[in-house]
Amino acid sequence: MTDSPAIIKLLNGCVDLHCHSGPNPFPRRIDHAEAGKDGERLGMRGVLVKSHHHNTVMDLLSMSDRLAKIKTPVFGGITLNSMIGGINPQAVAMCLRMGGKAVWFPTFSAGRHIDCHPEGVGFPTASVEVPSSRVDVHQENGELIPEVYEVLDLVKETGAMVTGGHMETESITQLFAAAKDKGVTRMLLNHPDYVIGADEAKCRELIGYGAFIEHETGFYDPEGTKKWDPKILLDWIEKIGPEHTVIASDLGQKDRPLPVDSYIRVATALLDLGLDERSLRQVFCDNPAFLLGLDD
Repeated sequence: MTDSPAIIKLLNGCVDLHCHSGPNPFPRRIDHAEAGKDGERLGMRGVLVKSHHHNTVMDLLSMSDRLAKIKTPVFGGITLNSMIGGINPQAVAMCLRMGGKAVWFPTFSAGRHIDCHPEGVGFPTASVEVPSSRVDVHQENGELIPEVYEVLDLVKETGAMVTGGHMETESITQLFAAAKDKGVTRMLLNHPDYVIGADEAKCRELIGYGAFIEHETGFYDPEGTKKWDPKILLDWIEKIGPEHTVIASDLGQKDRPLPVDSYIRVATALLDLGLDERSLRQVFCDNPAFLLGLDD
């Protein structure tokens, strides 16, 4: 696509907190280094690469020679699915203490995700068979298991970001309440209207604990997966407020748009719909930079 100089300038310094580059059991269009190279087109300050299956920090360390030649920094984290032992504080400690920036609570292994996508319906087919099982964050009495608090202590220690993954909203509420009590300041709710099912009232409640609400260009891009009307995204931004909103890509998969192309299309659509430039920079640049700790 042809990049408009005006939109390139406006998005300069943006951050993507939700890039699904490879290696991965699911086919990917780009690897992590190529995601960083793509980000150079917008002068991105950072790309956070996510896998549902493994700790991406180790990928990045193995790619250090390639990444050193790329201007956009690429960061990793860990998702607490069954593949890494579920709510596994030891795995989290290794990831965060080796430079990880994010802990995603269960996604594929969350009960909510399994209910919405039985047997993986709606997702790419993995190149190898990947065993998976449900991960619960609760004790029998409904309280969070002790390991959750251990993970949150590690998040606080390292200044990392924590997300609710694909858990149901009440579990995310419990998690964010506990995180706030621990002094965690970087919390993110992924795609409230996909899998999660968080309405405006629930989002406002989570904002009260300090959370930001993330929406994905991949869903609103006319060349993306859902092709939702960008007016819906603008409505979310206006209802929740740009100060509480983050835009990310949720891209990198095979046969889907490049993250930067999607950023340009969706940002242009938002401007055409009337979103002001200051708010656009807040949701694409400022808020995600805070969550990644780029200004610490």
